Amino acid sequence: MARSFLPTRPGRGPFAPDFWRSPLRGPRFTSVLGVVLLTGVTLVFVTGLLSYAAYNPGLAPVNDKTPGKGILGFYLFPWPTDPPWLYRLTQGVHVTLGLVLVPVLLAKLWSVVPRLFTLPPARSLTHALERISLLLLVGGALFEFTTGILNIQLDYVFPGSFYPLHFYGAWVFFGAFLAHVALKAPVAFRNLRRMREGTGERPDDLVAPRPGPPTVSRRGALGLVGGGSLLLFATSAGRSFDGPLRATAVLTPHGGPEPGGGPAGFQINKTAAYAGIRAAETTEEAWRLTVTGPAGTVRLSRAGLLGMPLHSAALPIACVEGWSTSDQWWRGVRLRDLAALAGHDDPVDVYVESLQRHGAFRRGALRANQVADPRSLLALYVNGEELTADHGYPARIIVPAAPGVLNTKWVARLTFGDL
Repeated sequence: MARSFLPTRPGRGPFAPDFWRSPLRGPRFTSVLGVVLLTGVTLVFVTGLLSYAAYNPGLAPVNDKTPGKGILGFYLFPWPTDPPWLYRLTQGVHVTLGLVLVPVLLAKLWSVVPRLFTLPPARSLTHALERISLLLLVGGALFEFTTGILNIQLDYVFPGSFYPLHFYGAWVFFGAFLAHVALKAPVAFRNLRRMREGTGERPDDLVAPRPGPPTVSRRGALGLVGGGSLLLFATSAGRSFDGPLRATAVLTPHGGPEPGGGPAGFQINKTAAYAGIRAAETTEEAWRLTVTGPAGTVRLSRAGLLGMPLHSAALPIACVEGWSTSDQWWRGVRLRDLAALAGHDDPVDVYVESLQRHGAFRRGALRANQVADPRSLLALYVNGEELTADHGYPARIIVPAAPGVLNTKWVARLTFGDL
């Protein structure tokens, strides 16, 4: 006897079989979208975990805003400094691919929405578990993509810190995603095989029992979804580049206000005015860098820092929002030389404090391997000129492959040692 995919009672509104009449819905359409999401979401999840590791969550409570990770932190490791463009790549892929997948995700949710209204709600324990995983999957996907897009737009309307919300949400979403894949992937691949073989579509609860007239073919609908993804790519990926391409990123912030020209003409996220930096406290007479370690406390003026050996490094800046700059030439004092001045023969972790008054990143920390890298600098110059106020004058941190939030600007204090 053929299996019936209709509910055991008629229902009304969206619970009625005749309510969903689109002839596009069916296992093949859903399977194509599902396979795209299988690859894309997995890559977004992995690069998101790498972004979290790059933020040094092990340096609690300085960088780590996520309490009680427990077993969720099993994969964390000291973030490397090579290649210097590593974070620029991983975070650029994470954010850009996340945006590109939005049309695919919305189309997939549209294609399976009748399953959210099937009656009875659970026909068996297995079916009940499947429904629960589906609800977690849909809720988790909407939460992760929404908070991620808001973060890209620098629009923090959600309660609490973005990092723990996005971190916990990612694990809930991906757990439900894996459960859904385990249940549906074999069916999806069978459907795709039937498409290649040209065989007919099997009965399925997504197929409308009495479909309405078609307004577009399934191939056309998939083309529309793909076109939407390409449009999002074309209007967002440019923020990872300098020059004319950045102007194409019309749907995403370019990384703060327009930088203008000259040696300092590259993107920033927050201006000195936004951070509450007063010009009077950054003058040569007023500003001092406090360096603390086993040797005691040393206070250095900018002239004192200029009297130390200076070194140069060509490094990009890449931020969690996905934007980045190309390499800039930085010049300043190596962090490992400042660690030695503080009394550490070998580089150690460092706690960095800024003059910044407003915003979430007034303090940060770097691991010993980052301090040890000869390209890690307390920068005083960029591209042959003194730092501007918006780029962190009198001094800022610049570290290869580190997220932009750890390249602290307007540095006031460095504390070397166990954190």
